[in-house]
Amino acid sequence: QVQLVESGGGLVQAGGSLRLSCAASGRTFPNYAMGWFRQPPGKEREFVATISPSGATVYADSAKGRFTISRDNAKNTVYLQMNSLKPEDTAEYYCASSTFVTITARNFVSWGQGTQVTVSS
Repeated sequence: QVQLVESGGGLVQAGGSLRLSCAASGRTFPNYAMGWFRQPPGKEREFVATISPSGATVYADSAKGRFTISRDNAKNTVYLQMNSLKPEDTAEYYCASSTFVTITARNFVSWGQGTQVTVSS
């Protein structure tokens, strides 16, 4: 398994952008599918995006056209570029790793500690 550490969260105005990073330990990072999830205040954790080891991506409808997931296997890092942010994007954002491409949280085997994103109106 890999250990994951997110960074890049913060406070941003509506319409702004943030880039989240998730640094992974371990030489097996390139073999894992990576995902981003978020948990808004008082709500359940929800899928945002995932990327396969080869770079294929899947997005939640809420993220399509605004968010971009990418990975740099040489740096053991996965990113989430978030543009045109909305107040409803406010949440704790988590990255996670999986041994196969999936959008279901229970299939992810390792999770980071989360990074808070707050979008003000």
